[in-house]
Amino acid sequence: MEGIVIPTEIGVLPLRNSVLFPHAIMPISVGRRKTLNLLDDVAREGKIIGVVSQRNPADDDPDPSAMYRMGSAARILKIVRLDGNSVNLIIQGIRRLRVDRFVATEPFMKASVVAIDDVPEPGVEFDALVRSLMNQFQQLVQTSPTISNDLGEMVLSAGATDPARLSDLAASVLNISVEEKIGLLERSNVRDRIQKLVEIVTRELELQEISSRIQSQVADEVGKTQKQYYLREQMKAIQKELGEEDERTAEIEELRRKIEAAGMPEEPRKAAEKELERLSKMPPQAAEYTVSRTYLDWLVSLPWSVETEDKLDVVEAKRILDEDHYDLEKIKDRILEYLAVRALKKDLKGPILCFSGPPGVGKTSLGKSIARAMGRKFIRISLGGIRDEAEIRGHRRTYIGSLPGRIVQGIKRAGTRNPVFMLDEIDKVGADFRGDPSSALLEVLDPEQNNAFSDHYLEVPFDLSKVFFITTANVLDTIPPALRDRMEVLRLPGYTEEEKVEIARGHLVPRQLEEHGLTTDHIEIGDDAVRTLVNSYTREAGVRNLDREVANICRKVARRVVEGNRDRFVATAGSVADLLGPVRFFREIAERSDRSGVAVGLAWTQVGGEILFVESTRMRGKGKVTITGRLGDVMRESALAALSWIRSNAVALRLDEEVFDRSDFHIHVPAGAIPKDGPSAGVTLTVSLVSLLTGLPVPTDLAMTGEITLRGKVLPVGGIKEKVIAAKSAGIRRVLLPDKNEKDLEDVAEPVRQALEFRFVAEIDEVLDLTFGPALRSRSPLAEASAARREEEGSAEEESEGDAAATSTSDAGGRALAVSSIRI
Repeated sequence: MEGIVIPTEIGVLPLRNSVLFPHAIMPISVGRRKTLNLLDDVAREGKIIGVVSQRNPADDDPDPSAMYRMGSAARILKIVRLDGNSVNLIIQGIRRLRVDRFVATEPFMKASVVAIDDVPEPGVEFDALVRSLMNQFQQLVQTSPTISNDLGEMVLSAGATDPARLSDLAASVLNISVEEKIGLLERSNVRDRIQKLVEIVTRELELQEISSRIQSQVADEVGKTQKQYYLREQMKAIQKELGEEDERTAEIEELRRKIEAAGMPEEPRKAAEKELERLSKMPPQAAEYTVSRTYLDWLVSLPWSVETEDKLDVVEAKRILDEDHYDLEKIKDRILEYLAVRALKKDLKGPILCFSGPPGVGKTSLGKSIARAMGRKFIRISLGGIRDEAEIRGHRRTYIGSLPGRIVQGIKRAGTRNPVFMLDEIDKVGADFRGDPSSALLEVLDPEQNNAFSDHYLEVPFDLSKVFFITTANVLDTIPPALRDRMEVLRLPGYTEEEKVEIARGHLVPRQLEEHGLTTDHIEIGDDAVRTLVNSYTREAGVRNLDREVANICRKVARRVVEGNRDRFVATAGSVADLLGPVRFFREIAERSDRSGVAVGLAWTQVGGEILFVESTRMRGKGKVTITGRLGDVMRESALAALSWIRSNAVALRLDEEVFDRSDFHIHVPAGAIPKDGPSAGVTLTVSLVSLLTGLPVPTDLAMTGEITLRGKVLPVGGIKEKVIAAKSAGIRRVLLPDKNEKDLEDVAEPVRQALEFRFVAEIDEVLDLTFGPALRSRSPLAEASAARREEEGSAEEESEGDAAATSTSDAGGRALAVSSIRI
């Protein structure tokens, strides 16, 4: 080959995915048109060809820019023509060549080239590099599956006499990239080429060692698995031969399938697999076997990835909520707003709502309606009386009979990880030596934490962020502040008489008729009968007792029907007494307030608003004050403040100041068995004492509420809606309220506001003037001044507004009130 002359212009054969080195022999298969044209030309003239690699192996017709500039001159050793246009060649590299430029692309590619000779650098270091390459290459041949021994011996034999040939043959058999081979082809300096080959072969030896180690590990694992499989199969065959069923193996396999199908996150899945492995090695007679098996049953039965698809049709949800519940507009709006946001943001975390209100107003049933409107499962657990923290978080598995907490149990019953979950009576959770369940609820009811809720029994996190939690409470005072802060409180006040009538007509009566097997052909319960039940047979904020009384009427009618009386029974206000007996509740305002010393106040209770009678009397004594009726400290202080204000203003009220030293006073609030407390009875206590000392009776249709200070200021109080509803139910026509509570009337239903006359006051002298009127004014300069001030300020307001129908007053400090006397 040394005598072969390389022409300056030469036909080029593009080579895919490979590089031809000098001295190397390569078989290739060609079929491209230009390559076949080149072979025809070479066959006629016996020319040398240039073999140059193309950059993109997928290019069938590469242009000059897609070719490398370094290649090899080659001679064709053999041509084998196959059927069609396919030809097999065996070519051998001769010398390196560099393409200066491509001079033609048709009928085949031709280029102007320059032959490149090898540049040797003999010396001791060069000899050491050659020896290192031969040693490493020999190691690679022994471990590599891609280099045959014959090919390796050929390369090594060349290295004994010709280092340049050694480097080219070694580079041609190495399994390296085309780019690296082109880099070796471009190195005409033999020393540089061998040094680069030493680096490449060293790297290939390391990769081969790592690959061998990995294959060995895989083979060991496969061998271990196969061994276990064979042993299990032999065990099955032995047990089958002995007539024993391998129930335990079937049980383990069943649990393994359930774990795979449960869709657990990574951490619970690893815990389940670890426990299953432990169970498989444990004899069934062991005490821990049942504990471990029960634990696995809980893990695989929880809905780790099961979700109920939400119904996000806001219009349909509103229809369902209106169908199930009357009024409660604020709560319905909150639910519809959540659904609307959920439709826009799919990954919205579940809200934490707290329905607060008296018993019987529909808190629990509202939760069921929400679940139905959203298309979710509904789960309810009662927290009343729970004192053990393990009821929420579960017991450790070390305890006998341990179970997960009620939260996890409820999720399992629901079968989905996004139910509507109601925690009923959260205000009645207790605490003792067994822990504080309300503290355990802090994690459950915190959207920032409950995505990884940890139950003591499961010991793996469970995602509660998709759950729609709803809690209910009668009062909020007993709920710890940290827990109350995590919930959005929605208040459900008591129902008015008209609302109860609507609820009975639309919900209670139809349901009770169905439950008792009656139809409208058997009985008709009119609105008058329902009003009689509301006013005379029930006294509540909700409708639970009303529902019972409707059921009582239905039972009696059902008996009449069974006894043969097929006449349609029409329940009226008069016939209700025939069925239910004497009236249980009656209005006692006129009978109890027609004498001096008695005033009617308004109070808030857990079951809604109530009217409150304050009775005062005096007897001969030395100024002692007795307060009875199971009053709390705050209410006692209000009574003493009322008495102090009266004594300090005795002259203005034209009272004999010595009467306080010669008399003992007794203030009593009836229903003494019921504890009472709070500041809102201050105004009522003052009016009761003034009525007693002046001998003027309080009007029978007047009720009042408000806190009093020693300066005579009337301060705002809470529970206005419940108190106003109680006033209407008790037959009150006029109500005195603190002026700052005027805004609270927005929450009161329109029919209630229409039925009552409201007066707003800022000073106690205004209360006395509105209560006793001319009778007190004729004897009290304080009342005269209050009336004059009110008339003067009312006239000024009329002139400023130019409206003769509008009136306004101001309090004693001169502040203008928007409306002092409203007839709504």
